[in-house]
Amino acid sequence: MNFKKKVLSVSLSSLMTLSAVTAVALPVGAVGNGPSAGNGQVTTSNLHTYESLVSYLETQDAKQERLALEVIGETVNGRDIYLAKYMSNPKNPTILFLTQQHGNEQLTTEGALEFIKHLGTNKTKGILENVNILIIPMLNADGAMGDVNFPLDDYLAKGDRHLTRANANGIDLNREHDKKTDSMQVEVKALHENVFAKYDIDYMIDIHHQGTLSETDGELVSGSILYPTNANVKPEVLEASKKLGAVVYNSIESTGWGHIGRYDGGSGENIGRNGAAVRYDIATLLFEMRGMSDHNIESVALGQKSNGYLVKQTVTTLDAAVRAIADDSIETADASFWDTLPTQYNRPGIESDE
Repeated sequence: MNFKKKVLSVSLSSLMTLSAVTAVALPVGAVGNGPSAGNGQVTTSNLHTYESLVSYLETQDAKQERLALEVIGETVNGRDIYLAKYMSNPKNPTILFLTQQHGNEQLTTEGALEFIKHLGTNKTKGILENVNILIIPMLNADGAMGDVNFPLDDYLAKGDRHLTRANANGIDLNREHDKKTDSMQVEVKALHENVFAKYDIDYMIDIHHQGTLSETDGELVSGSILYPTNANVKPEVLEASKKLGAVVYNSIESTGWGHIGRYDGGSGENIGRNGAAVRYDIATLLFEMRGMSDHNIESVALGQKSNGYLVKQTVTTLDAAVRAIADDSIETADASFWDTLPTQYNRPGIESDE
């Protein structure tokens, strides 16, 4: 693997900027042991619809000279899939942020949109010259809009729509990544053919949500992380992935409100973090945020009082990653924390959900 690029440690300059990353306010008690399932109404009315997401992207595109939008394909039901691009120099290292493979995991998308706005401010001066950034803010737009070919009558969220994990065909998009592209669901095919194969990507953070009741040492996590675990991942790709994890871990744990565990995930190449690492030699990291935006199981969906700190956690993660890559501090990241990072476990009745 030709790393013209880097892996993660948090530089002093990165830490100094985190408090200024976003204007999202944190609610009182917004930590790993923050609002439990059902604390605050589970609602979709305060989340971006697909239409408002497109409008938001177009507005930012008009305001930001460095931003370019690309349509990489369509969903099953014909919605354009957008890629936001900051490509200053093809020789720079490139990172991809992928959100909402699962349609009911929307706060990652809200955070990605906040980050795009953040990249258009003076707070990122000197960053975009040294790193290329790709952002897919909503891969599964049909699932995000509840526009699917199966009923969602038992889903919990209030508001103007339900959100669901699968795409319109009822397929889990994060179990498609080991197939030949012609056999993939159209959303994943677009990702592989028009992003993975088209751009020279060095790093990817695949951002998801999990249930609300995962913990380490008796404390609920605000999120959990994991590098690629498939045996066919090259050693240098694995090491780069672990360093990426170090950057993210340090950025969140230093906030005082975040608590990170190791995710207990599978090793199959059909999972995005494994498939991209094996197939394209991309250093990957899975980040599972706490709680989902909608579900048919009460203990999985998280009330809106938690939205603020989870959006902030997403923005903090993305900002720390691009800064560490841009200033090369990722190259000296200490990945030894993985040796002692506890694997999260789920309280009774909760299942892992990568």
